[in-house]
Formats: sequence, structure tokens, C-alpha cells
Amino acid sequence: MKQFGGKVTKALKERYAKSQNWDGSKFVNLEVTTMNLSFQNIPKLLYKQLCQREGREPKSPLPVLPFDKEAFLAPSEKAKFIWYGHSALLVRIHNKTLLIDPMLGPNASPIAPFATKRFSENTLDLIDQFPSIDAVLFSHDHYDHIDLDSLKRLLPKTTQYLVALGVGRHLIHWGVKPEQITEFDWWDLLDYEGIRITFTPSRHFSGRGLSDRAKSLWGGWVFKTESENLYISGDGGYGQHFKEIGERLGPFDLGIMECGQYNEHWHQIHMYPEESVQAAIDAKVSKIMAEHWAGFSLSLHTWKEPIQRFTAAAKQSGIAEIQPAPGQIFSSDSTQNCPGWWEDHI
Repeated sequence: MKQFGGKVTKALKERYAKSQNWDGSKFVNLEVTTMNLSFQNIPKLLYKQLCQREGREPKSPLPVLPFDKEAFLAPSEKAKFIWYGHSALLVRIHNKTLLIDPMLGPNASPIAPFATKRFSENTLDLIDQFPSIDAVLFSHDHYDHIDLDSLKRLLPKTTQYLVALGVGRHLIHWGVKPEQITEFDWWDLLDYEGIRITFTPSRHFSGRGLSDRAKSLWGGWVFKTESENLYISGDGGYGQHFKEIGERLGPFDLGIMECGQYNEHWHQIHMYPEESVQAAIDAKVSKIMAEHWAGFSLSLHTWKEPIQRFTAAAKQSGIAEIQPAPGQIFSSDSTQNCPGWWEDHI
């Protein structure tokens, strides 16, 4: 099936083996990481996932503000961001346009018998409105981060792809030229047109099929320019790596932190909201924003719970927080724009 992406070949395994994060058969986390999910719990979880859906998604589609191309491209000393729910971010930085984890399609479970529908409508059409993309960045290969329909629309307008180690084989399978792809191991650094881009560790996993689990890497991103230092955590559980990121690359003007789709059964690979705030503090972040929510229902909590707990934890800790509405332009020096916008939606 084309959705699965590229297969892992012997030659690729030999290349992956050069990474310190490859154990001989797969990529591994810096800390022992497991999922507390037994076979006997699966039927109960599936029942809750499919049948107990009250409050887990908005009763009506979440609106997305129209894309203002002129405002987005206007010169600015600070980077500009637009968040489109979940982990999709459009970024204008140092006169370059980047697109991070552009899963803008309507379904996060394209190979499953039941769709996981997006909370907002027609987001795939946004790609046609975007300017040319200098680089698309993929943090890992899960379906809620790499969407084949989105990639197809991006192919004719994207110059380069900066991706986690191992993700390149999927892109080549789908028609991207190898010379357009740069793969990153943890701590790899690229000086990209005046932007120092570093791929940072996270505590997660990867895979698009039954046979490729942990056969590509996962992580977050740091973008450093002359005027600011920015951190995007990527998916993953809480761990000591946040302090190391802060010590090696911080402090940060803005941290966009994973917050949502957590559950006690997979707590080590997705943070609780309070841990997301603590992770930002560990990483020496001065202002935070939550992502990985308001896009899809991939866990059993209500759709508002992640941001409600995140904002409460931020207030208690005293860390500055912003939470722009989907489609709104913001930057590291933004104040709290659209506070509580989610409360207007049932």
C-alpha cells in the first residue's frame, strides 16, 4: 500500500547503523521507554475509542482564520508562525518559508477501517494558498504528521525537505528527488541560509506499518537566528533530554510544546499537559505555546482538556504563555492573543 511509504532495505539498515541511536535492529530512545498496554486492555480501549466519543471532538467544525499572504510575507525581524491545529506550523523566518509536519488532510487514520476526522474543514486547500515553500520539515513518520495527500499538493511548490533520519525513504517512494532531502540524526546541525537548524532528541517512536516500527527516527527542532532562539519539542514523553536541550542550545524565546493525545497506557511517549510545561522550564524556555491538540481525537480525553490543563499549569508556574487561534499569525514577542478562544466552541 502506498500509504506505508518506502521499505527498509539492507543498504538503508547499514546506513542507519552508523547512528549512535540505532541498536542493531531499530532506533531507540535515550531512556528505557515502553507502552503499558497489554492485549487484554486492547478491546476495552477500542470500545472507548470508537463508542465513547462525547466531548472528544467539537460539535461543529473549528474555524481557521483565512491565510493573509501579504501579512505573512511582510519583512519582520522576528519569525512568524501560523498554527493549523495539531502539529502543523507554517513559519516565515529569515526571509524563508518553512512548513513543519504539514498534516493538513481530513483523516489521520487513512489505513484504518474508521476515519479519524480533522476538527476543521478544507484545510488541505490551504496548501494551494501558501507561497512557495523553501523547506518542509518532518519530525517523524506517523500519519498525524506525514499525510500523503498533503505531500502530493506540496511536491510542485517545495524546494527542500529536512527530515528525521529514515523518513527520506518514504519521500523518495512518493516522488521526491533524493537530492532534495536532508536527513537528521539527533543533534545534527544545518546552517540553512542564516538559520541554524538543529534536530533534537525526543522520547517517542515511529512507523507507518506493521514491520517498520522504530525504523526511522523522531525528534524536535531548534531554529536559531541572530535575533532569536526557537524550540519545537516534537512528539514525545517527558525525560531528561529536555534539560540537556536547554543546557546545550537554550535559553529559548519561544517553545512550542507537545500537549495532547496522552493516556496512562502510553504515558512514556506523550506528555501530560503539566509535564509539557515542566519540559519547557527544563529546556529554559521563556514563553510557551501548546500544539498536538485541536486537530484530531487520538486519545480518550476531551478535546479541550489538554489546553485547559496546560494553561492552568503555565499560570501556576508563572511562565508566559500564548495560544493563538488556528490560522492566526503570531511570533515570539506576541502577548496572549485570542485567550481562551476554544471556550467559544462546544
